[in-house]
Amino acid sequence: MTNAAEDWLDDSRAIRRVSLSAEAPIDAAAWPATIPAIAQLVEDRGLDFMPGLTFLVGENGSGKSTLLEGIATAYGLPPEGGSNNGGRATRPSESPLGEWLRIERSPRAPRWGFFLRAETMHGYYSYLEDLPDSPDRHLHSLSHGESFNDLLDNKLNHPQFVAGLVCLDEPEAALSFASILTWIAGLDRMVARGTQIICATHSPILASVPGATILELGEWGIRETSWEDLELVAHWRSYLDDPRRYLRHLID
Repeated sequence: MTNAAEDWLDDSRAIRRVSLSAEAPIDAAAWPATIPAIAQLVEDRGLDFMPGLTFLVGENGSGKSTLLEGIATAYGLPPEGGSNNGGRATRPSESPLGEWLRIERSPRAPRWGFFLRAETMHGYYSYLEDLPDSPDRHLHSLSHGESFNDLLDNKLNHPQFVAGLVCLDEPEAALSFASILTWIAGLDRMVARGTQIICATHSPILASVPGATILELGEWGIRETSWEDLELVAHWRSYLDDPRRYLRHLID
């Protein structure tokens, strides 16, 4: 066996690359192809992903959630959140990106995956509540943040549920500062067990996980960067250093 073939078989990434189907009916003048990050994905005919943890960072409307949703659905995960085993659909709102994408998988990666989408987890909890003998009927009784921490402990970071791919869409929306630190430790343990994670975030704290790949989305498209060079980090540092510099322009 050649070294290249051995490397291919040893690769444990759930996603090595997302590529564009040759038959994808892409209209470059229509959303979502008009988003610069998605336009770059179309122009480059795909995007490679490194092992471990990848953060998608950018302003509202930069395409983070659209890209993550497309990857999750192309992988076979429910667009409103859940695992390969299912989830609850309420109102279809996803872009066609997931239908355009093709996933290049590793044969060694676990097939189980999970998509956590902050704004639609209520529907996922209802789906779990209705399952016969479900161990997760308690999630609706928890606070927003408590339920996310419960998912981390009992699904995402539980050794019994080692996932090939976990997609996280702005999990910090439910989390306190202390809980974000708990998630950083949990993400690190998940990666150590071989899980590949793609996380869209606005949190400079969450994005600080050592060793993570950071892709910054914006008017330039998609670019790899470091935590220290993120515009997000620079803005938060500036604001926390002196909030009045911002507030005097916002509040009379």
